[in-house]
Amino acid sequence: MKSEMRVRILIAVAALTTSVLTSYAASQTTSNKLASPESFGVIRDTETRSAAMFTELGKVLTHPRCVNCHPAGDRPHQGNEGRLHQPPVERGADGRGLPAMRCSICHQNANFDPGRVPGHPDWHLAPREMAWEGKTLPEICAQIKDPARNGGRKPEDLIHHIGEDTLVGWAWAPGFGRAPAPGTQKEAGALVEAWVKNGAICPVN
Repeated sequence: MKSEMRVRILIAVAALTTSVLTSYAASQTTSNKLASPESFGVIRDTETRSAAMFTELGKVLTHPRCVNCHPAGDRPHQGNEGRLHQPPVERGADGRGLPAMRCSICHQNANFDPGRVPGHPDWHLAPREMAWEGKTLPEICAQIKDPARNGGRKPEDLIHHIGEDTLVGWAWAPGFGRAPAPGTQKEAGALVEAWVKNGAICPVN
């Protein structure tokens, strides 16, 4: 009887281990690719081509790795399903948490995979005016082109911000249990640059 119970326990442990490893493998694999700027060359109309490039970039902008830190409210979201952050922290005056619970208390300089805690030296929420949770892609596009709602940036500044900023880059190396953003940061940066050079046109739907 005891031997049978041990076998059942071993089978359950093996199944759990397989599930965890499968989840980990999935989280470390970019499931979606980003089309290259060159692939849009078949679109002859420049404005249509530019809008199509932004639509492709939208795969990144609307991904949980981006939306979780661009929330509509004052609480960040977490996980691939975008659930409200636990513990129940708030953005605070500078986007880095309230005085009693700063982001840096838990979020250190790098991911801490044993505790499944993401990390970066400058971990913080995007400003309120840069929130795009629940918005359509055309609305997000109009927002990131508006200096009053994008941190005072010109479209050209977004090339560096999306393509080289290391906090943005965390989205492609989010650690254990989190799906990375589609493609790579370099590919996303190339799309932004091509979008800008083609007129920075927003999609209509």
